[in-house]
Amino acid sequence: MAEDKVLIFETTLRDGEQAPGASMNVEEKIRIAQQLARLKVDIIEAGFPISSPAQFEAVQRIGQEVEGPVIAALARTIEADIDAAGEALQTSANARIHTFIGTSDIHLAAKFGADKYGRTIEAKRESVLEMVDRAVRQACSITSDVEFSAEDAGRTDITYLVKVIDVAVAAGATTINIPDTTGYCVPKEYAALFDNVRQRCMDMDSIILSVHCHDDLGLAVANSLAGVLAGARQVECTINGIGERAGNASLEEIVMALNVRRQHFGTHTGVDTMLLSETSKMVSRATGFPVPPNKAIVGSNAFSHEAGIHQHGVLKSRETYEIMRAEDVGQSPEAIRLGRHSGRHGLFSRLEKLGFFVGEERRDKLYQKFVELADEKKEIFDEDLVALVQEAKGGGASAHYRLEHLSIISGTGRTARAEVLLYHSSSDTSCRKTADGDGPVAAIYNAIDMAAGSHHGLVSYGIRSVGEGKDAMGEVSVLISENGALFRGVARHTDVLQASANAYIQALNQLENFRANNEEEFVSDGIMQSFDSDGG
Repeated sequence: MAEDKVLIFETTLRDGEQAPGASMNVEEKIRIAQQLARLKVDIIEAGFPISSPAQFEAVQRIGQEVEGPVIAALARTIEADIDAAGEALQTSANARIHTFIGTSDIHLAAKFGADKYGRTIEAKRESVLEMVDRAVRQACSITSDVEFSAEDAGRTDITYLVKVIDVAVAAGATTINIPDTTGYCVPKEYAALFDNVRQRCMDMDSIILSVHCHDDLGLAVANSLAGVLAGARQVECTINGIGERAGNASLEEIVMALNVRRQHFGTHTGVDTMLLSETSKMVSRATGFPVPPNKAIVGSNAFSHEAGIHQHGVLKSRETYEIMRAEDVGQSPEAIRLGRHSGRHGLFSRLEKLGFFVGEERRDKLYQKFVELADEKKEIFDEDLVALVQEAKGGGASAHYRLEHLSIISGTGRTARAEVLLYHSSSDTSCRKTADGDGPVAAIYNAIDMAAGSHHGLVSYGIRSVGEGKDAMGEVSVLISENGALFRGVARHTDVLQASANAYIQALNQLENFRANNEEEFVSDGIMQSFDSDGG
């Protein structure tokens, strides 16, 4: 079967911007239009010129400054609207006027209630037919590229819809859009609507039929694809699916569905798919609408795998769980995401990529540490893995002390107080102590010293973020001194106060371990023992 091209009519700058809170200034619109041209969409609907001076300027400047795609302007079937659209597009090399009117009885009753349009639905229908004819002819006097949309076609009586389309085609429209304006249709009936139009309307051989679907029932993409199967050769869509209410059909999903299932649809687009993710991010930044992680094609999780079974399969062959390549849509192909559902294959494969080759004898212990950390964090990053390996390699000190409980009371204008329960392995007993401090960390260390039975000089305290995201671990490094020797403790935790306590306990264990084994050389070699162990 010969392949047809499906034209991509990109309406982020018009219908997409109608999403509450998504408005963009003129400069942002121009930058996005230039990106859409690089993306190689076929038509850019730049705005609704009559609606405001800013809309007029955006359409005018995009028409002047953006090369490649057809630049479209929206207009109601009102003379002033079409004049404004024509004026805004006057200097555009490739201009289209897109005019529309409501055609369902619901729209007729609501929008054309005045008696001047007729007192009955039938009379109002006749008035609308006259407006369609007049508007399309006016638009055709300005440009040969005219699109007509029957607004709310999905809920329009089919016999009347056919009449409306016949009038628009006879007046000179070259593209007929049959929109599911309210997101009401389901794919089977939407496809049937196109079949009916193709069979019953006159002179359709040279007319391009277009789909324009909203996502109120989550069916915008499915309905759009059903329309393509039924003969539509233009799809109206937006980047990230933004738009009024629940949004429009998502450009990236439409394009990749037609790409991945090319044999099924027998069609293709001219879109440069490698720019999809870049364009998605640009629109997200301009509108302030974040892209959900699970968003198809462009979401951060779209090519990520956390479950152990999936990771095992993907490491063997990406095709086991991926139907397209991440790099084909501008995403990173390295997308094994480590978390609580990950298995050994994912963990040790990532460690090997980081340059760590873990022997079989150490894998069980390291994997258990990984699982414990994954229960605390939503996602494990490379920095977290490096920290785990280093901790496992350096953990040579015996646990003379173990922190069993920690609570802190702190606030503005009050002294911090900490309570600890410290286990002593030498006596197999636990000691609970409470202490104050200038801040929560000082209070913690004072309480630990009291529970340990001796004071330790804190030489230095450092903290840094390890990993990414709001749940990144804090890494705390401390140096304590006793009799001139220095001992280091390093600990990592999502709670920095817990990490502070753990680091201090680790330093104490380094001290006690060295004291037990090297009492005679304590002063001279303490610091070397501390740093040779790499801090645990």
